[in-house]
Amino acid sequence: MEDQKTRPRGTARTLGLRRGGPAPRETRAGEPLRPLTLPNAVGFARLGLLVAFVALALGSGDGRDAAATICFGLAAAGDYLDGLLARVTGQYSRLGALMDPLIDRLVVICGVIVTWHFELLPRWALAILIVREALMVVVVLAGLRLGLDLEINWTGRLAVWPTMTGLGLSLVTDSWVAEACLYVGIAGSIAASVLYLRDGLAALRAR
Repeated sequence: MEDQKTRPRGTARTLGLRRGGPAPRETRAGEPLRPLTLPNAVGFARLGLLVAFVALALGSGDGRDAAATICFGLAAAGDYLDGLLARVTGQYSRLGALMDPLIDRLVVICGVIVTWHFELLPRWALAILIVREALMVVVVLAGLRLGLDLEINWTGRLAVWPTMTGLGLSLVTDSWVAEACLYVGIAGSIAASVLYLRDGLAALRAR
């Protein structure tokens, strides 16, 4: 039976809004993957939407294809939906804990591929963003190999939204708002990366 101390209770759990407290036991290293859950189904759908987004956007003349943009928006919004479903249903899983941050990285990377190809945003900023995302993939993989559980920090959790918003807006129209969101997201992402490295080194020293 699931450890009740790791699950939100009362109204907060019903609304799926509570995100604090320790990570659920089911998400920890060594626990079963449990792929067949509602949150994981959202994750699989997000992957399919990203494939469709890249194919449709790159096949368009300027990267601003309506169907492609909708696919990108749904894939990005899925970041909230899968977490909401996990908190409402209690269907936490090790696979979900691994897959969610990876798919968030893929949403950003796919957005960068399209916006870079059509020069919808400054390429120097996109280059910084893609290096950061690649670095985080390396850090996460290294943490998994060492058996570490790197908690998602709030700086990184918040930074992903202006980043995705900036990429998404650039797929619709030329606007300074898209660039501003991108810059805010990059600054937050770099700060989050520093925190991840600090926490990972601290965990290694604690061993």
